[in-house]
Amino acid sequence: MMEKIYNTMKSVGVWNLVLGILFILSGLVTGIFLIVNGAKLLRKKSDLLF
Repeated sequence: MMEKIYNTMKSVGVWNLVLGILFILSGLVTGIFLIVNGAKLLRKKSDLLF
């Protein structure tokens, strides 16, 4: 009985780590894309002003 509980807790912990790493990576990628797109807008600022 205790082995089943231990194995369940172990697998839940592993999945929490995997999901945490994925969320951190997706946040970093999204941030990089936002910075790149903002830099493009700043570079073409004179063309965009009315």
